[in-house]
Amino acid sequence: MKRWRCSVCGYVHKGDEPPEKCPVCGAARSKFVELIPEAVPSAEPDRSAPPREVNTTKMSGFYDLLTDLLSKHHVHPISVHIPNGVAPVAVTFMALAVFFELESLASAAFYNMVFVALCMPLVLFSGYIDWQKRFGGNLTRLFIVKLVCGLVVLLSSIFLVFWRIIDPEIAAPTSTNRWTFLLVHLILLCAAALAGFCGGKLVFDRN
Repeated sequence: MKRWRCSVCGYVHKGDEPPEKCPVCGAARSKFVELIPEAVPSAEPDRSAPPREVNTTKMSGFYDLLTDLLSKHHVHPISVHIPNGVAPVAVTFMALAVFFELESLASAAFYNMVFVALCMPLVLFSGYIDWQKRFGGNLTRLFIVKLVCGLVVLLSSIFLVFWRIIDPEIAAPTSTNRWTFLLVHLILLCAAALAGFCGGKLVFDRN
């Protein structure tokens, strides 16, 4: 039985023909390549082959060096765990502050949300680098969802931070907008969870 690998996410399909689309990332059938067993290498290497040329342009650029290091050392999965761990705490604190009128928890939620907003640029940048280098920049449905969710988390966290700065009493019982404020927190949390779910499909659903 033949084995086919998705060149976008690495999913391996077993069958005589590749699937119509990748069940993991949604890439088209044309993105699948057949996995052919490697031939046994000869005892003597072919010394007549010319040496491989070094891409001096890639090696010399600081940006290329930086992005190579970010991808090599898995900065995206490392960085994304930080706001994804802090965001649920911020949302929980805000929910408790709104329901039980606890101003101290509203302040704690605010500072946690500031931290989320500061972390998100690195998360999005490193995610973009991984998408380009590991997945060839293929804009499938899965990557579109991840991108949109990441932008929702970034923009909503910035929005919540500035809203709280402009109106420090937004979570107070007398505020008519406190439920809307809490709703934006919940939207942020759902977007972060969906982005994490899509990332999990890329990592764990390859076989």
